[in-house]
Amino acid sequence: MDEIVNEPVVAYQKRHYTVEEYLEMEKVSTEKHEYFQGEIFTMSGAGDNHNEIFSNVFIEIGNKLKGKPCRPYGSDKRMNIPENTLFTYPDISIYCNGLTHSDTDEDTSILPTAIIEILSPSTKNYDRGKKFMLYKDIPSLKEYIMIDSQSILVEAYYIDHEQNWVLNKHEELTDVLSFVSMGFDVALSDIYYYVTF
Repeated sequence: MDEIVNEPVVAYQKRHYTVEEYLEMEKVSTEKHEYFQGEIFTMSGAGDNHNEIFSNVFIEIGNKLKGKPCRPYGSDKRMNIPENTLFTYPDISIYCNGLTHSDTDEDTSILPTAIIEILSPSTKNYDRGKKFMLYKDIPSLKEYIMIDSQSILVEAYYIDHEQNWVLNKHEELTDVLSFVSMGFDVALSDIYYYVTF
């Protein structure tokens, strides 16, 4: 059985790093790391199901957003949340009306409209819990979508008119995922195309 961990593993043993030290380390690192309040964490790699889901979703939303002011980016796009210090690499992030860069780094963006994380056994507790709490600090964020890579399950949160987070949960291949803030749908059968459990 896969080991379940709640958070990424600490990568460096020094007690605290500055943002500048972290960014310098990332420039030469062959792995990606998260940064949060002075600590640096190694990010895990991705399995076949994760990669199939990423390809499917990225192609679908890329086609739906063509000609619109929003663009999707993959997991090489580093994102920062100045409100809580987190630097991370979401599986897919969608930015509308251009990219706004972090004050500390021109290769890091802030203020995404939507974030999609593809859940794996080792990251799903973190993605559903602490990471979602950190993502809620993003003032521009309208949707947070988690797609399970081990079963048919999509948990889609969006901000309603009262500024509350509302969950739409999908567990059937015949279901349709709505991107509420951007006005388009993606079928779960397309999200899980070529994925085997």
